[in-house]
Amino acid sequence: MSGFDDNPFVEPVDVNPFQDASVTNATSGANENLGDYNPFSAPKVGDYSVSGTTIPISAVSTSQPAVLQTSVEQSAKANASVGAASLAKQQEELEKKAAELERKEQELNKRGAARPSSGVKENNWPPLPNFFPVKPCFYQDFEEEIPEEYRRICRRMYYLWMFHSATLFLNVLGCLAYFTAGSTTHGVDFGLSILWFVLFTPVAFVCWYRPVYKAFRSDSSFSFFFFFFVFFFQVVVYIIQTVGIPGWGNSGWIAAISMIQVNLAVAVTMLVVAGFFTVNAMLGVILLKMVHSKYRRTGASFSKAQQEFSQGVLTNRTFQSAASTAASSAAQGAFSRN
Repeated sequence: MSGFDDNPFVEPVDVNPFQDASVTNATSGANENLGDYNPFSAPKVGDYSVSGTTIPISAVSTSQPAVLQTSVEQSAKANASVGAASLAKQQEELEKKAAELERKEQELNKRGAARPSSGVKENNWPPLPNFFPVKPCFYQDFEEEIPEEYRRICRRMYYLWMFHSATLFLNVLGCLAYFTAGSTTHGVDFGLSILWFVLFTPVAFVCWYRPVYKAFRSDSSFSFFFFFFVFFFQVVVYIIQTVGIPGWGNSGWIAAISMIQVNLAVAVTMLVVAGFFTVNAMLGVILLKMVHSKYRRTGASFSKAQQEFSQGVLTNRTFQSAASTAASSAAQGAFSRN
């Protein structure tokens, strides 16, 4: 029957839910297992027991990380190849620098051998052979003495002087032809042409080429002003020679044109010389402007030129000896009068 048939007035039975057969069986099995379980003992993983020591991964698993190992090896090889290439490049650069230093050292040794050990520069211009009785009078080295920014214009001035000398020599030949084909009065032109060649060739070198060389070498204001003063008159002389006034010793245009009807071959020779004089005049004007433009960049001035001149004169031994001689003679004259 249903539960409604029970007597409600009967004392209730104390029912323990843990005394159920299913619960009792479960708890009893768990207690037996827990009694044998040691949490600090080494559990087993597969066929290997886990101990306190570290077990290599190769001992646990037979699989190999092939992909990871290959990538590491490839990166190491790539780094090694890049390092070898950079070392080879550095080695090549060092070898180039060593070769450049060796070349410069050889050049310095050659220059040192060309000069005496005392440090005084030995004259090397004009380049004469050793057996020649006359020795060089000047020292000239564009690479060593002239700054790079002025080296080109200085070389051009040197080439102008050489062209100037060649033109004077051709002028001697032109005046010789003028003398042989014309009257005896043209002998004056021939004689003067020889004088101009012998005189103006060294004078031009000393009076306007060497001053401009010294000006660019030492940035000398006095040398610049001396060059401008002398070279201006040289350009005027070029113009006079180009004109070719008869009796002045120049095979210029006037003298050459006057010989066309007399002797055509002589006239052509003199016209060539007149063309050379014209080129000299044109180059003189152009180079004078170029040197002036370089001079304005150097910071030279007239006051510096005066200072350099006064210092040079006062420190000159010849001037000092002449001044002392003049002063002593004046003093002796004054005492003798008294």
